[in-house]
Amino acid sequence: MILQRLEHLFGAAADPGQAAPMRAYMRDRFEFLGIPSVPRRELTLDVLRGRPRPSEPELLATARACWELPEREYQYFACDYLRRHAKVLTPAAVPVLRELITTRSWWDTVDTLASNVVGPLVLAHPECVSTMDAWTAAGTDLWLVRTAILHQLRYGERTDRARLFDYCDRWSGERDFFIRKGIGWALRQYARTDPAGVRAFVGTHPGLSPLSVREALKHLG
Repeated sequence: MILQRLEHLFGAAADPGQAAPMRAYMRDRFEFLGIPSVPRRELTLDVLRGRPRPSEPELLATARACWELPEREYQYFACDYLRRHAKVLTPAAVPVLRELITTRSWWDTVDTLASNVVGPLVLAHPECVSTMDAWTAAGTDLWLVRTAILHQLRYGERTDRARLFDYCDRWSGERDFFIRKGIGWALRQYARTDPAGVRAFVGTHPGLSPLSVREALKHLG
């Protein structure tokens, strides 16, 4: 079973000396085994080596099981596993992805899920766009809002410009740091494709926070 192999290899590589600063970096929100990113990714390849492509239920079940384990590296594995096999996901995965985004939530897992899992899912299944609209509705969990704002991060010329700008405008007055930062990041990334469009949007939306504006225009001079 993949989870048994995962716990065995990750557990053997645990380093308490590394775990303490990693936990502190994440503001003591999570426990860590103490496996830095490079060796963790190498271990992930070892765990997955020789395994066939999972079915959607198998993939989601493994991700949920990883979310129930206390150490953060297991959630990182789940994110990498979902990213690796994002093409097997269908709209049926949305409730589980929502659960992962809103449970043990922090930028490290949410951002990976947003741009590398939810994004490809929405691009492959346009009917999921309505879910992104719902996630940006008033009163929604802010991590879902950030996910919706960032889900087009890797779309480039396929970005739905009107929807991106609408989400950023709708949440421009939000005081939460991660929403403001997310707006700036999404606009900065889209500026690689449409710099004039981003400049125009920023120039006509004085309600954007200074952080969002600074991030959006970071590479535009």
